[in-house]
Amino acid sequence: MTTSSSLASVLGVLFVFTLFHNPITVTGQNVPQVALFTFGDSNFDAGNRKFLTTVSLPQNFWPYGKSRDDPNGKFSDGKIAPDFIATFMGIPHDLPPALKPGADVSRGASFAVDSATILGTAKDSMSLNQQVGKFNKMISSWTDDYIGKSVFMIFIGMEDYLNYTKTNPTADGSHQAAFVSTVTNTLKSNIELLYSLGASKFLMYTLPPLGCFPIVRQEFSTGNDCYEKLNHLAKLHNAEIGPMMNAFAKSKPGFQFTVFDFYNAVLRRTQRKMNFRFAETNISCCGIGSHNAYGCGSPNVHSKLCEYQRSYLYFDGRHNTEKAQESFAHLLFGADPNVIQPMNTRELITHPVNTNMSEFWQEPVGTKKTLLFDHDNVLMASASM
Repeated sequence: MTTSSSLASVLGVLFVFTLFHNPITVTGQNVPQVALFTFGDSNFDAGNRKFLTTVSLPQNFWPYGKSRDDPNGKFSDGKIAPDFIATFMGIPHDLPPALKPGADVSRGASFAVDSATILGTAKDSMSLNQQVGKFNKMISSWTDDYIGKSVFMIFIGMEDYLNYTKTNPTADGSHQAAFVSTVTNTLKSNIELLYSLGASKFLMYTLPPLGCFPIVRQEFSTGNDCYEKLNHLAKLHNAEIGPMMNAFAKSKPGFQFTVFDFYNAVLRRTQRKMNFRFAETNISCCGIGSHNAYGCGSPNVHSKLCEYQRSYLYFDGRHNTEKAQESFAHLLFGADPNVIQPMNTRELITHPVNTNMSEFWQEPVGTKKTLLFDHDNVLMASASM
């Protein structure tokens, strides 16, 4: 009995010592308590858009927020991926919108805004460059050391390519390639700007298969097929991300990154829906039209609303349901290199600051990109899946 009591006492002392010796560790996750900053478009908007306009926005009203009974400016029936990542990081609340007066930004904030682009600026929105500028204006809210340890999560470009396709429906291959180059070079400049402001840990999304959005299928009348011209633009864009980040890591001291293959994560769920417990991956839960893809939450639009949103990949015409967002967050935080590389988000957070990377992004085996021209002289990107 005495031996057992002594052992318990020793273990108790060791537990208390460990707890106070390293007080900045999140229980259960063993990751440093750092901040999460997000930049991008409607996919990451935590409610910023409503602070830039007096217009009534559909995402501020039910049925957005349906699963949580809390419409709050997010394009989802509930939480979005950064909210889940914040939870995994031990952040005690959803990531707040940076534009919200009085928001608690001590553990980071969302600078993403609905309709944001890399090129130009949409009305009542903020371009990526303007989002970085807003971060710079708020930079005194955090110490340089804290910024260097924190994660900068970027998902943007969707609006650029959707707009481009609508305004340039007959663009040939060289025109497409030039546009992709302009977009990715501008993205590169903004990542460099964030690095100059002290950011060192970057989490990059590739673009999803844009041509498979329900709203795109509906607008281009493709039925159950994806609109491949948009998918090819997304592939061309995505092909630049890994090499770009490799170049940063090899030339900028302490630059660390990882790239989430969002394109194929979405495509797998689209093509093998039952494996991921989805009943519908081609149409939206909320909206009207052939694919229920238009008008969710909009006034005077009598949109349909599915009974069980967790069986859908898309909540509206181009944004995923909370169930899908949660699955993406789990991939981001702990998946293998075939999904996110060269490390997952947890490994990125715990990677020693101010040290150079020893592993880099590699083109996935079996997906070597080849460029060719189709009969309409449109540059196509093909890859074996």
